Amino acid sequence: MSMFMRSVVMSLAVAFVVMLVIFITVFMAFPLPDVSYLWEQHLFSLPFIVIVPVISLVIGGFFGMFQGITARRQLKQVEEGLREIENGRPVYPPVVSEGTEVDALWKRMKNVQRHAAEQARASQKLANEKAEDQEKVIQEMISRERHRLARELHDSVSQQLFAASMLMSAINESTEPDAPENRQLNLVEQMIHQSQLEMRALLLHLRPAALKGKSLQEGIKELLDELAQKVPIHIHEKIEDMRLDKGVEDHLFRILQESVSNTLRHAKATSLEILLIEREGLIILRVSDNGIGFALDENKAGSYGLQNMQERALEIGGTLKVVSLPDKGTRLEVKVPVISVEEDQND
Repeated sequence: MSMFMRSVVMSLAVAFVVMLVIFITVFMAFPLPDVSYLWEQHLFSLPFIVIVPVISLVIGGFFGMFQGITARRQLKQVEEGLREIENGRPVYPPVVSEGTEVDALWKRMKNVQRHAAEQARASQKLANEKAEDQEKVIQEMISRERHRLARELHDSVSQQLFAASMLMSAINESTEPDAPENRQLNLVEQMIHQSQLEMRALLLHLRPAALKGKSLQEGIKELLDELAQKVPIHIHEKIEDMRLDKGVEDHLFRILQESVSNTLRHAKATSLEILLIEREGLIILRVSDNGIGFALDENKAGSYGLQNMQERALEIGGTLKVVSLPDKGTRLEVKVPVISVEEDQND
């Protein structure tokens, strides 16, 4: 039965019940000797027997209209709920009477939504697992290839640059200081020296050292000791002892490696400052140099490295801020909130 027909039937039923109640009440309150007496009694210039059905029909009509409006509003809500489910958004059913058809419909809609959400979660889980497996394979292939390139560059180009540097030093020592070609030879030696620095930074970038069971503090000190032996740069460090999760340590160490690599390759700095401290519930890693700096709004090749560091900082719930000005140096600062064991257990 359609909604319109149902409203008509409900209106007629209510009108009949009202009319019946009125007649029974009148007959019980005012017993009449004859039914024809109802035609003789008038109300609003109409016979009583006519006015009662009219009033009953009006009441039934209002009741049917109210029922129709209510049913239309409920159907509109159901339509909006179905549209929300179709768009993948949660459904919040309105307050309806328990046990009614609309209430049962909303319960079925919630069940459909719950099943759809479970299927979506299962699909996303499978997709994430597949993507993670593919990412692991790709990262392993990239790591092997980077190590291969680093090894070949170290065994060939790096050794040749070292030999060329030694040869140029010997030539410069044997050349008269006032010789006209001495200036050009010094420039060549400086170029070779700069190429060695860039090669060491590139090797550090291609073959980053891993912590391998060491703490973050031990890894930083080992990295700085290696830099001090291979790179002519003044290193100032302040590293405090603290306990961190391995995931946080690994990401901070990778950020430090990327920052130091960018400094060696682009900054032309003579001083490097490394700071690792804990203040006011925050782990702070700061890398500062006195190099040439750069404009942050410029689209340089190093921006990809900055993006990687930004993503690593976000993955451990931290923030990364870079301040750099041309000829004023660069400062990179990572802040990570400290999550204690007690807070983790309470969550």
